[in-house]
Amino acid sequence: MKTAKRLLSLLSALALIATLAIPCTALAAKTRLAFSGGPDGGTYQYFSNAISSRLSKNVPDIEVSNMASAGSVENLRRVNSGDADFGISYAGDLYLAANGKLTNDPKTYNNVYAMAYLYGAPAHLVVLADSGIDKVMDLEGKRIGVGPAGSGAAASAQRFFTSVGLWDKMKVEFIGYSEAASALGDKKLDAMWVFAGYPNSSIIQAAASNKIKLLSLVETAKASNFFKDNPYYAELIIPAGTYSGVDYDVQSVQDSAIWVAGKHVADDIVYAALQDTYSDEGLAYMVSVTKAAKSMQIKDGVYGIVTPVHPGAAKFWTEKGLTLTEDQKVK
Repeated sequence: MKTAKRLLSLLSALALIATLAIPCTALAAKTRLAFSGGPDGGTYQYFSNAISSRLSKNVPDIEVSNMASAGSVENLRRVNSGDADFGISYAGDLYLAANGKLTNDPKTYNNVYAMAYLYGAPAHLVVLADSGIDKVMDLEGKRIGVGPAGSGAAASAQRFFTSVGLWDKMKVEFIGYSEAASALGDKKLDAMWVFAGYPNSSIIQAAASNKIKLLSLVETAKASNFFKDNPYYAELIIPAGTYSGVDYDVQSVQDSAIWVAGKHVADDIVYAALQDTYSDEGLAYMVSVTKAAKSMQIKDGVYGIVTPVHPGAAKFWTEKGLTLTEDQKVK
């Protein structure tokens, strides 16, 4: 009898231990992910921080930490190497990286897949209203901030100004948007190049302290081989009144900002991330964080993507009724 009681007690104790161990096992199984965003003052950082916070709160068993970054190209390198799981990149950089054609970087980046179109990112070329700079070609010999080294902004600036024959004829400074806005106001720069959704906080900052102008780019681009050499760029109008004092439409060029994931990220995690972010509540939350998120719509989920889409994302978008192109399918 005593032996039976002891055995029963032992079994009860083991059952209790097993029950108490369940939460610990669940905790240990939590998947921790890194989202590589962008520089302070840039649209990337608003998106990456908002998505990271929401996914950590709403998707069970994952925790996403937001990482500051120089931007598009650095994000591609981090995601490709596995140092980050999610990132944001321009469609142009994603295309060039997949084909081994990034500037001064012949490496082929095969471990980065597209997830979703986020917004169109237009180029802003900002000068002070009294600078005497009225058109792009007036920048010869001038000081211009183009974004941090390794950023999509800097890469796009090099493509544009190389195409129009100015890249080696300007004094280029690789600095972030907020720093460039301050330097422009202090007349330590003659111009700043911002490649981000509008309205952009750094340009708002610049316009709050000084009268600014935005230069139109399309005419100069068409006079060169810019669109021929970079077919992923499109024309875009930044509407009059977007920024204080800029009461005219600005003809600019845009790339598409794409949410990317590493090949190593599980399909179900990518699917769950899109399911939460592109829910009605998720989209409303994103727009509350940044107006640029108004471009996030189910019907445009794979817009502007010319590279393979992550299998988890492909499942999500096809279930939403979208059809992937051959370029978007994983071979």
